[in-house]
Amino acid sequence: MSVKKKSRSRIFFGWWSVSFIGLISGVGHGFNTYGISVLFLPISAELGLNRAATSWAPGIGRLEGGFTSPLVGWLSDKFGPRWIVVFGILVAGAGMIIMNFITEAWQYYIAWGALIGLGLNIGLTVAVDKTINDWFMRRRGLAQGIKFAAISILGIIVVQVITPLMKIFQQGEIPGWRFTCFLFGIIILASIPLAYVFVRPHRPEHYGMLPDGADIGERKEGEEVDMESRGAGYASSYEEIEYTFRQAIKTATFWLLLATFSVHNIVSGGFNLHIHPFLTDAGLTEETASAMMGFMIFFTVPSRFFGGLVADRVPKNRIQYLLTVAFLFQVIGLSTYLAFQNIPAAYVLLACHGLSSGAVTPLVIIVLGRYFGRKAFGSILGTTVAVLSPLGMLAPVFYGWVFDTTHSYNNAFITGLVLAVMAVVVSCLVRIPKLPAEERKELDW
Repeated sequence: MSVKKKSRSRIFFGWWSVSFIGLISGVGHGFNTYGISVLFLPISAELGLNRAATSWAPGIGRLEGGFTSPLVGWLSDKFGPRWIVVFGILVAGAGMIIMNFITEAWQYYIAWGALIGLGLNIGLTVAVDKTINDWFMRRRGLAQGIKFAAISILGIIVVQVITPLMKIFQQGEIPGWRFTCFLFGIIILASIPLAYVFVRPHRPEHYGMLPDGADIGERKEGEEVDMESRGAGYASSYEEIEYTFRQAIKTATFWLLLATFSVHNIVSGGFNLHIHPFLTDAGLTEETASAMMGFMIFFTVPSRFFGGLVADRVPKNRIQYLLTVAFLFQVIGLSTYLAFQNIPAAYVLLACHGLSSGAVTPLVIIVLGRYFGRKAFGSILGTTVAVLSPLGMLAPVFYGWVFDTTHSYNNAFITGLVLAVMAVVVSCLVRIPKLPAEERKELDW
């Protein structure tokens, strides 16, 4: 007599993880990535900092990601991501609360750079992406697309909420950005119990499931099933090779991808922080600038969701061209604005930047997963982030320095345009990684 596993009658647990990760990442990264642009000028004015100096705090957070991400990736591969996510959320929430009490520039660098940035880098980047990569294979792109689309939607909400909150919480000479940071810190900390529930420390095979919620198949009653073997068989049917960390970094593919991802970090890292000041410099009100930021973030939603959905259906030997298309949008947006430099051109720039950055962000994770598998994904992604992080730190400072010295962001945009063109070319050269047969037998990484 045989019985069939009934787990298919319930929603696959991986989707609950994706939903939670998308929600909390949307609040955390929305506040850190887009919210800082709205808070940028009020913080700068109160602390007496120029734009380059104000940019250092978010930059410090990105640099910390370079130091912590390889360790976070290794720990996630070794012990699972649950407690890493919990710890990161705790640190980020504490940093947001401390922002309410800062009075000096060095305190701002510690609270925003050393705590908020550190916490999000630890808890809501490599560790959660390791979770999704472990639980999904055929639907990895869809899962990442849903997560990043949720981040975009929450980012829109965060930006639209921060501006009125700063006015509501302003009390005489006390700026409203302080209590706004405090409120977001409380929200982040309140998610810790949910993180413990929805971020599992092991692959789905450990819990008697296969990636994507795939059918386990029929088995005799009382028969023990070797889920690890079935998981390996499922991966093999999808033509996914489990690379070790050492094997991955020996391939030309890894380094070509790293070059294209570096361009994304430079262009998006600087632009996202300075977009709100860029728009208010053009004579727009803070409310209008926030609305236009929402317009930009809105365009990240379809590119993130459908980009992930399409990535699941594109053959492995063609997936690199999705990166090419994404960087072409960046080229179109920057060249249009530099040619006309008016409000309609700014809308084109914002829309194209949203489409481009929205697509590249999940593709970084999806492409690495498709090419190198699950075994050492945390270490591979963590090392990638480590290399990119110094660029993420310097890009906002570079944008601020360009404005401080020229009173315009044009030279920064020209630099971004040149880099985006280079990324279009390099992404076309990416191929499926290949290793000698003896390298594939290597077990120790």
